Formats: sequence, C-alpha cells, structure tokens
Amino acid sequence: MALQNPSQMTAIEITQPGGPRALKPVKRPVPRPAASEILVHVKAAGVNRPDVLQRQGHYPPPPGAPDIPGLEIAGEVAAVGDRVQRFRVGDQVTALVAGGGYAEFAAVDESNALPLPSGFGYAESAAIPETFFTVWHNVFERGGLKPGETLLVHGGSSGIGTTAIQLASAFGAYVITTAGSAEKCEACLRLGADRAINYREEDFVKIVEEATDGKGANVILDMVGGDYIDRNYSAAAIDGRIVQIAFLNGAKATANFSKLMTKRLTHTGSTLRSRPVEFKAAIAQELESKVWPLLAERRVSPVMDMIFPLRDAWRAHERMEDGQHIGKIVLDVA
Repeated sequence: MALQNPSQMTAIEITQPGGPRALKPVKRPVPRPAASEILVHVKAAGVNRPDVLQRQGHYPPPPGAPDIPGLEIAGEVAAVGDRVQRFRVGDQVTALVAGGGYAEFAAVDESNALPLPSGFGYAESAAIPETFFTVWHNVFERGGLKPGETLLVHGGSSGIGTTAIQLASAFGAYVITTAGSAEKCEACLRLGADRAINYREEDFVKIVEEATDGKGANVILDMVGGDYIDRNYSAAAIDGRIVQIAFLNGAKATANFSKLMTKRLTHTGSTLRSRPVEFKAAIAQELESKVWPLLAERRVSPVMDMIFPLRDAWRAHERMEDGQHIGKIVLDVA
C-alpha cells in the first residue's frame, strides 16, 4: 500500500571524503520498499559519530546500504511492502537504518522500526535508535551489567554517554563517568551519574578506585581507546568486562595484558551497523519491552543538544566535531 509519494527527494550526499562542507543537498530517487520494508517519510534524523567517520572516508556503508549518511530516523510511514504486518501507512515510527537517514524518505525493514514512544515528537524520537540500540547491546548484553554493579562510562556527555548513564542508573547500577569540562560533568550528574570525573584535571583510575572502595568498575564502556586501554584494565574490577565501541584516540595501544589474567577480565567490542536485520530486530524487541515504558514515563529520554535543517547537515557535523555538544544533534527534515 502506498500514498502518492514523489519520485524524487532531497538527500545529503558526501561529494568526496573530507570536511563538513563535503555534505551537499542533492536530488535522489525515492527508494522503493522491499517486501518486508516500510518507506518512511522522514521528519527528523539523528547525527552520530559514525556519520562523521563515513564523511571522512573511514567508515563505508555495508554492502547494500545507501551511500547517504544517517543511521536513525523518525517519521511517518508512507508505503509498505507486500509482507509487512505490523505497520500501516500513516503510522508514526522511529527506526535504526544502515544508511540513508539524511533524506526525505528512507526504507527500513519493519522489524528495525518501533512506534514513537508515548509523548515523544519526531526530533526526540530520531535521537533514540542509534544510541539506545548501541548501549543496550554493549552495556547490558555484551557487558552483562547487573543491578548493584558499577559502570564506568567514558565520554559521558556524548549521545552514547548520556544514554548509558540514564539506562544504567534506571536499572540500578552505580554510575561513574568521565567528561571534559565542569559543565559536562554537571550535566552527567543531573542525568543520574553518581560520580563525574573531569578527565582533563583528574585521574579516572584513581577516582574509580576511591569511589568503589578499591573494587573497581564491573563494566567499562569505552569509545576512546589509545592509552585508555591500559588504564581501563587498571580501573576494572575482578571479573570486569570492558566493552569497546570506538577508538577516538586510536586503535593501537601499549597495555599490560597480565591484568587480563590476574583480574580475569573480558575485553570485548562490537559494531552495530553491519549486523544482520534479524540481530537488530532482537534488540528492538528488548528495547520495546524494557526501555519504551521508561521513555513513556520520562524516566529516561534523549538529551537534546541542537537541531539543524537538513540542508545544513554540514553545520551539524561541525557542531559534533568541535566537541562542545552535550547529548544528541538532530536534523529537521520536515
């Protein structure tokens, strides 16, 4: 079933690998949904660090995914494939996509889409999928965080960080985070962090040891890498789990790997974008069951930084790269 959708749409293209100005609005054909897909008339799209990496030429889309950047959207269903069962034209949805979010229309398997959380508009809803899917899988599934355990989150003021703080706190963990300024540390504390460490002025290993009476952090969510790897081993508890989701300070490091043995540590990591539709569908089901009620009650919610018009996507990338944002940056597509 479909409405009279246009054949062309405005999308943001990466004209060549480079700086933010490489993002340009162009006309592209409106995608046609496959049998199990819905076509979403995008109203808002989230901006994430992987989009920046793709623009720079460091993170190409997986096979079959659009070359248009953008991993999360919110909007209205404009058409459905022949085998779609859950959604109908006119439904309001938010979705995790493998690419194509910076556009007026995007196709996505219906299993990777969810209804807008109760009381949420398009902009806030577009700020949910990438970070909530990522945090749920890495902190709670791979990291196995349990109530009463300690979570150390690096980059607490980022989209991932603000989400991890809220979810871990909501599920009964003690949360320690690092951030790069007093303002960002205060924001993390307001979100539910029990301790916020200004990494420019304090040694997070020492503070974690003090805050946990020498026990260390049970789970560490790290997007920094580099010299943080060895320091994470020092900050981790016995049987601690370190989950790597990015390497902002580099993917190569010198570390004392004997700590892996003496502390019985697990150092794991993952990427989400290239995982199969079925894998993401399982995470979507978990989120709808366990997190969507928290969103409806506003016990957790995406922290909104700034909203830019779609055609000014380059400005959104500048905002992300200058490092001053707290929470999520979103594109207004409507």
